[in-house]
Amino acid sequence: MATAVETLGKLERRITISFPLTDVRTEVEKRLKVQARTAKAPGFRPGKVPLKMVAAQYGYQIESEVLNDKVGRAFNDAANENNLRVAGFPNIVPKEEAAEGQLAFDATFEVYPEVAIGDLTAVEIETVQADVSEAEIDKTIDILRKQRVHFHTKGEAGEHGDGGEAVAANGDRVTVDFVGSIDGVEFPGGKAEGYAFVLGEGRMLPEFEAATLGLKVGEAKTFPLSFPEDYHGKDVAGKTASFTITLQKLEWAHLPEVDAEFAKSLGVADGDLAKMREDIKVNLQREVAGRVKARNKEAVMDALIKVAELEVPKTLIAQDSERLAEMTRQDMAQRGMNVKDVPFPAELFAEKAERRVRLGLILSQLVGDNNLQATPEQVKAQIEDFAQSYEDPREVLKYYYSDRRRLGEIEALVLEENVVTYVLGLSKVTTKAVAFDELMGSNAQA
Repeated sequence: MATAVETLGKLERRITISFPLTDVRTEVEKRLKVQARTAKAPGFRPGKVPLKMVAAQYGYQIESEVLNDKVGRAFNDAANENNLRVAGFPNIVPKEEAAEGQLAFDATFEVYPEVAIGDLTAVEIETVQADVSEAEIDKTIDILRKQRVHFHTKGEAGEHGDGGEAVAANGDRVTVDFVGSIDGVEFPGGKAEGYAFVLGEGRMLPEFEAATLGLKVGEAKTFPLSFPEDYHGKDVAGKTASFTITLQKLEWAHLPEVDAEFAKSLGVADGDLAKMREDIKVNLQREVAGRVKARNKEAVMDALIKVAELEVPKTLIAQDSERLAEMTRQDMAQRGMNVKDVPFPAELFAEKAERRVRLGLILSQLVGDNNLQATPEQVKAQIEDFAQSYEDPREVLKYYYSDRRRLGEIEALVLEENVVTYVLGLSKVTTKAVAFDELMGSNAQA
């Protein structure tokens, strides 16, 4: 039976649960007899081991299982009797004092909060929109050309020309030897041989690239280089070093012509340049639509956080922080990083977890109050939209519908979109046009 619910804080509660000790002993004996039917021990046939020996071997484990089952069931019954919506897991500890013949435990836990959502018609939300012009298609083609660049020795004649004067210029790939020192002493990471980079891409510090410009193969130059205060190498950050570089190799970049062969390399079988541009446009429009949707969704979520009032259960924040930490660990491991001994304190993820939990509670309230659940038709439409960019859309459908967890991810995505549509339909919306480059440079995520 359960005592009255004690209120310890805004969301924190405590109840005392108890049950007869004889119930535990009876259940333990019952399970021991079941275990004895298949128990094995030297000198005995299976199932013929004396019950005392079975109890000595398995008694502690079985008693722990029985107690966990009894306590868990009693807590759930008590929570149901008191109409409590428990958030997370309870902290259950034995009580030092209990009635004779009884076992008693204190269960401390949090409950889900009341979520009060303000007047959505008074909320102001700024959404964005962006277009794909011919200029964006041209820029994308230039990027695709650079991804297929070929380098040739500068100054030597070839089928594509000689690249001009054999002097290092922006766009050239240079291979250098270099050595750096601070106060006459070489430092770790300040020396390399045969190091290649493309001038003008910003991989090296500006002083380093500036010193390389104008060099010919075999020439060397010594120059000072000041490391920024926030440089990733802490031993040299904020210090000035003396570097000597020697140009060992100089190559110029040959970009492929925008012709039928180039179009074929992008998957346009007949090499039709007009079709190539149309394919690029469609892909860019899909990407832009996704970025716009993400930005607008973020704007809606920010508005909901401001207009909703609720307490967020600390238990749920802690659980989500742990989940985010583990997801980060797994992601880094999949990228080939050695994370075995790298600490991932959950506290680092607490702020993000708090926002995620808060939004989850708000969305749950909105969905329940306004019947915004994802319908099977919406889920199918979303998967079909994903499938458009794959060669075999049927395989994509099969991929999602064959796994309930994957399907649940799509349902959650549709549910969020339903909430966004609902909120935008009620609130005061203004739309701002954003430049393509600004939009593509953003990483808005809900």
